[in-house]
Amino acid sequence: MTTVVQTTVVKNGGLIVPTIMETLKQEENTRNTIDDELIAWVLDVDRRMVLTESMKKHTILKASFIAQETNRSVQNISHALKEFKDHGFVMCINPEKSTWKRYTITDNGRKLLEKLDSIRIYPN
Repeated sequence: MTTVVQTTVVKNGGLIVPTIMETLKQEENTRNTIDDELIAWVLDVDRRMVLTESMKKHTILKASFIAQETNRSVQNISHALKEFKDHGFVMCINPEKSTWKRYTITDNGRKLLEKLDSIRIYPN
């Protein structure tokens, strides 16, 4: 099912509040279960693994900071953040900006981290 989502936000005393449509999309994504196929998707690409490690350490995520911290390109990390946003693992907290976006972890993102922590991952 595809839902059209309004991406505007309302500033409330300096806080960014997602619109009702954005909140509904997040709730829809949160209901999705973290299954083995989704875990395999995350583990399949290094940039996603790098992002999950950053998600464990930081409450606010910014592509340039993660890129510098991990010796990756900003484009590489931005791509991973977009993928995770599309899957409902992170949410942009300043969507009105076209650059220097900041993200925070969603409930679904926390479930993903819990699932990853519960399995053993062996390096190649």
